[in-house]
Amino acid sequence: MAIRHQYENSNDIGVFATLTNSYCLTAVGGSENFYSVFQNELSADIPVVKTSIAGTRLVGRMTVGNKNGLLLPNSVTDQEVLHIRNSLPDEVIVQRVDERLSALGNCISCNDYVALIHPDLDEETEEIVADVLGVEVFRQTVAGNILVGSYCKFSNQGGIVHPQTTIQDLDELSSLLQVPLVAGTINRGSDVVSAGLIVNDWAAFCGLDTTSTELQVVENIFKLKDAQSSAMVTNLRASLVDALV
Repeated sequence: MAIRHQYENSNDIGVFATLTNSYCLTAVGGSENFYSVFQNELSADIPVVKTSIAGTRLVGRMTVGNKNGLLLPNSVTDQEVLHIRNSLPDEVIVQRVDERLSALGNCISCNDYVALIHPDLDEETEEIVADVLGVEVFRQTVAGNILVGSYCKFSNQGGIVHPQTTIQDLDELSSLLQVPLVAGTINRGSDVVSAGLIVNDWAAFCGLDTTSTELQVVENIFKLKDAQSSAMVTNLRASLVDALV
């Protein structure tokens, strides 16, 4: 299910939060409401962690991660790293990256198997991405934009890319990632897809300005309705078993 949400009157919730299949990071500060929406939806399955990154609230743009690991910029403080390590599951590797392009969320986009990275990232960073996140890495652009992390968002189920991506590019990216892709917008026509949308395999959150058409595209391409119905079936089975016992 996709849920509309905002952070202190900003619809760019992807700037202030990071969501994966094994954890969710949200910006510290702001209203308690921002954190509690994630808490209500996700806390039964994964930890929801309040943190800052290098003293800023830009958690979503400064970090990138998947179920295997989390990459942090070099500017992050020791205290923040310790807090994040203690809050995340033990199997998630938390790693600092000494990279000139420090807004990692803008430069890298990934799911649990594949990562697209900014063409100018260091080779050392590319190796760290492959090792820590456990993914295949490809240097790519999206519709001519080098900030791949900003202009595409994909999970293990599907993905959305910049609305001006050509059909040829869409096919190429889709075969690289091995998931279905669609060119689309978020927040009533914004092409910075990743700033207005965070998603994992069963939940998505997008900015409050997102139209119902955009919301429907998100639910369809990320197969969120399927995830919701299968979860309901599992719950029904569990309650039936309890009743019979």
